[in-house]
Amino acid sequence: MSAVNEKKVAALEAVKYIKSGMTVGLGTGSTAFFMIEAIGEMVKNGLEIKAVATSEATKKSATNLGINVITLAEAKRLDVTIDGADEVDEDFQLIKGGGGALLREKIVAHNSDLNIIIADSSKSVSRLGKFKLPIETIPFATQLIIKELNEMGLKPVQRMNGDEDYKTDENNDIVDIDIWDTNIKLSDLEQQLKAIPGIVETGLFLTSTNLVIIGKGEQATTSKK
Repeated sequence: MSAVNEKKVAALEAVKYIKSGMTVGLGTGSTAFFMIEAIGEMVKNGLEIKAVATSEATKKSATNLGINVITLAEAKRLDVTIDGADEVDEDFQLIKGGGGALLREKIVAHNSDLNIIIADSSKSVSRLGKFKLPIETIPFATQLIIKELNEMGLKPVQRMNGDEDYKTDENNDIVDIDIWDTNIKLSDLEQQLKAIPGIVETGLFLTSTNLVIIGKGEQATTSKK
């Protein structure tokens, strides 16, 4: 079974948690795309929801499918958010941000009653870190942050978009770091990184996930925290 089909399987299982009248957070990325597509079909068939997008790309996709997208300020609180992950471990800890939307994704997750992560089986790992950890940084400080991260042994690389610096929806930079060889506890690493002025957010999502749905072959495996 291909990863693409496993993503679809997970997405279709996740949207079963959405009911009319809910306010729903819509994630960003290749797996979330299938979830948004499925919700769009449900809206066509009469589902009435309001949605908050975690990126401009997601907002565009959802709007084009007829989904009613509102701001987070208008929503105030979300019933459920469905999003993907670059890695998820057995403790429901995640690395996210491969698509560059980690800041908005973390804000939306924080303001949701139920957070569902969907992924294909390749994203399920015993230990986080083979996927590089994205860090969102203020451009004014990025180069000095890279120097400091180098001194920490984290092998930082500024993300590029062709010949230009990659920019997030908030017009910040992304620096990808290597945490595989670090022996620092993830929660401690998160604190150390966010203590550096100019680091806005990290792609470590350590405590926000309630439900993980993994597509494995033709089946979806659901795990609850």
